[in-house]
Amino acid sequence: MKTYKQILDENRQWAEEIFAKIDNKMSAVALRSRDKLPSTADENGIHNDMKDTDPQWWTNGFFGSMNLLLYEHTGNEEYLKTAKSSEKLLDLAMPKLDKLNHDVGFMWHILSGGLYKLTGDMNSRTRNLFMACHLSARYVYGGDYISAWPSSPKYSIIDCMMNLPILYWASEEIGDDRFKRIAIAHADMTERQHIRDDGSVIHIVEHDRDTGETIKTHGGQGYEDGSSWSRGQSWALYGFIISYIHTKDERYLNAAKRVANYFIAACTDDWLPRIDFRAPAEPVYYDSTAAGCAACGLIELAKALPENEGGMYMNGAVNILRAMTEKFSNFDPSNDTMILYGSGRYPVNCTPERASVHKYLVYADFYYTEAILKLLGSEFFVW
Repeated sequence: MKTYKQILDENRQWAEEIFAKIDNKMSAVALRSRDKLPSTADENGIHNDMKDTDPQWWTNGFFGSMNLLLYEHTGNEEYLKTAKSSEKLLDLAMPKLDKLNHDVGFMWHILSGGLYKLTGDMNSRTRNLFMACHLSARYVYGGDYISAWPSSPKYSIIDCMMNLPILYWASEEIGDDRFKRIAIAHADMTERQHIRDDGSVIHIVEHDRDTGETIKTHGGQGYEDGSSWSRGQSWALYGFIISYIHTKDERYLNAAKRVANYFIAACTDDWLPRIDFRAPAEPVYYDSTAAGCAACGLIELAKALPENEGGMYMNGAVNILRAMTEKFSNFDPSNDTMILYGSGRYPVNCTPERASVHKYLVYADFYYTEAILKLLGSEFFVW
């Protein structure tokens, strides 16, 4: 196996070519969708807008943050203007604070936190600190986990691993480790109760709120209880390596490796993850969002390991990104959709249409762009 740096060098020209296509498309989309909070798109490939119907929707930070990534790499001020516009539109969620759940990291940290890091905007810093307080308030003392939803405080979900970075950031920013302590407690619980021995991941755990013990597990957005929802795998993979980056705790590095090994083994036939790795072979349902997020996690995992060991994970990331590009990408600047074949959940007891199978989902664009920039050596880390 080649080292991860050798693999990076061999694929740099390809990544540069792909980024040129991304930039060409997104320079047009950034202008068209500047006053929107996109989540999906219509049949013509035009972004929808969540600002009036659901401003507290969990994906509302991704479009702005993607523009921030593009601005940092290109210096194109139009991307920065769109990122700032997205941040202001997110303020529409503030009157519905009681409706916000654990996903405030997805919404604010990658956008307001990123803007503060790049521009030093103190209003962005204040927004992010406020949301760090909101997330820490979801911590269940005694149970030692962060509850996912306001209406159901006994549940934790694997997605929360990707929201912990706002807590690490808050402790680093103000020198108060109480936020980091909560993040570590939740990550420890997740490693114990959400990851199986084979590296597969449980989406939802129902807890005893006094002890934190598992009462029951749930399949959530996967095929069934006991299955392996691929985006949950990618949340865990990227989430644990991010926790390792912030804490340097080897347990999190090893957890990321276990999940990564399972993910790679489950999708090496064509490097395109299905919605659930344990679902029936037919029909074939892909999820490009799982692919993009996993690629980001695999690249960071490769960088955290010795060069020779990291080669396997960098190879997996590149293979996934190349497969995504061939199967899922659309670089036509006349419409807003770049990465297709996103899937909200496995269609159990509902139609594929209702489950949002093979749809455009904005966070697939975000993770794909983030991963390509990582291949180009970008050191701007919004997490």
